[in-house]
Amino acid sequence: MTDALKFAFGPFTAPSRGVLVVFCDDGLKFGSATAKTLGSATDLVARAAKAERFTGKSGTSLELIVPAGLKVSRLVVAGVGKAADLTAKDFLKLGGMAMGKLPASASDLAIFADLPGSAMTAEQAADMAQGAKLRAYKFDLYKTTKKDDEATAANRTVTVGTADLAGARKAFAARDVIADGVLMARDLVNEPANVLYPVEFARRAGALKKVGVTVEVLDVKAMKKLGMNALLGVAQGSVHEGRVVVMRWNGGKKNDAPLAFIGKGVCFDTGGISIKPAASMEDMKGDMAGAACVVGLMHALAARKAKVNAVGLVGCVENMPDGNAQRPGDIVKSMSGQTIEIINTDAEGRLVLADVLWYAAKRFKPKFMIDLATLTGAIIVALGQEYAGMFTNNNELSHRLHLSGEETGELVWRMPLSPVYDKMLESRFADMKHTGGSRWGGAITAAQFIQRFVADDIPWAHLDIAGTGFDSRQSDINKSWGSGWGVRLLDRLVADYYEK
Repeated sequence: MTDALKFAFGPFTAPSRGVLVVFCDDGLKFGSATAKTLGSATDLVARAAKAERFTGKSGTSLELIVPAGLKVSRLVVAGVGKAADLTAKDFLKLGGMAMGKLPASASDLAIFADLPGSAMTAEQAADMAQGAKLRAYKFDLYKTTKKDDEATAANRTVTVGTADLAGARKAFAARDVIADGVLMARDLVNEPANVLYPVEFARRAGALKKVGVTVEVLDVKAMKKLGMNALLGVAQGSVHEGRVVVMRWNGGKKNDAPLAFIGKGVCFDTGGISIKPAASMEDMKGDMAGAACVVGLMHALAARKAKVNAVGLVGCVENMPDGNAQRPGDIVKSMSGQTIEIINTDAEGRLVLADVLWYAAKRFKPKFMIDLATLTGAIIVALGQEYAGMFTNNNELSHRLHLSGEETGELVWRMPLSPVYDKMLESRFADMKHTGGSRWGGAITAAQFIQRFVADDIPWAHLDIAGTGFDSRQSDINKSWGSGWGVRLLDRLVADYYEK
């Protein structure tokens, strides 16, 4: 959620109020448009830089309050290091950093998209605006009172100065709706579970109809008919019924197979009968971050009219310890026909994915399937919060996801899959157990289990986003608990490799 914030592009003109952010390299050199606009104020910057030992190093900034020669209340000089080394994701970060320099009480922010050597391109200026929009997000829907320093000025405007106004506006149009998809995902993750339960999640996903997405909801009756007993077993302990939401965007050729994105949507996870410890259980409202990403992605693809056919499926449940809840030792028959012995009811997400992946494969016969799930604490032990764990049966898909991660800063790291782990899933009573029964290789055995429900040798990737989906590392473009991680990654994957 953002507070009535407007984004615009304008010429390199010194603003008459608010905050002005400009950039310099590690030699304290400005772009020509910036130097011309600052005029005599450049001498003031030079003196202040010397006093503060500011050199223009990347990630550093110099702030001047009520600078002489300018009408703005604050001038911020941000260092970029070596300008020639900047990439698209760096411009995104610069926009976010600039947005962070706007006090809540100030109404206007001007950012000059200008560097030594040449003015930034229209795309780079648009990247900066997108970064500012992502940084501006905050979730305070349920705060009825605010501290004095939290009161936000009304009708705030962020203006990015650029040499190519028409080009920047056009480039920002697509980036703007991608950012909307990220913010939509953040909203879903940040909502409390007493508000966002499975039926409500499905209702909110229905809002995608406004941008041309076809939305279908499978209720309990429909899931029982399909044989989705693995998913239903997780949901049976809650007063809130489970749902599967199917979202379709048809922007490609009529007969082209779609790309399939599947999200784990556990709206709250107590652990079920194998109940979690009380500490930090409140964070389990975010256990549907994978599903939130899929909804945000489908919005982004449809709103920017992506030339591709895509389907998003999310399995939404609550995992609760009711008298009707699933027990350790229970055996369920999945939609695939494979039987599963339940070992630990807190390993519920993989059961949801098992049925939804099988359904997606059989109904849509997609070009690939990518699932996202806040699945295991083990992946956080392995990778921390910097990378999502990637498990895949396809080298090309792995390579493309890796490159898309490098481009967007939403990083993935490939983890192993191997039949040697299958022994850990052997059951005495059913076709398989759903956990390895050990602390060792927990993220791997979870992926190994999920792979058994990837039908027909379809290229598939499983992204374990337990470390990145919520409560992740804060960055220049995200100060929210819910990160919206994955929307930009997968949108870039589609744009770079699958649109025609």
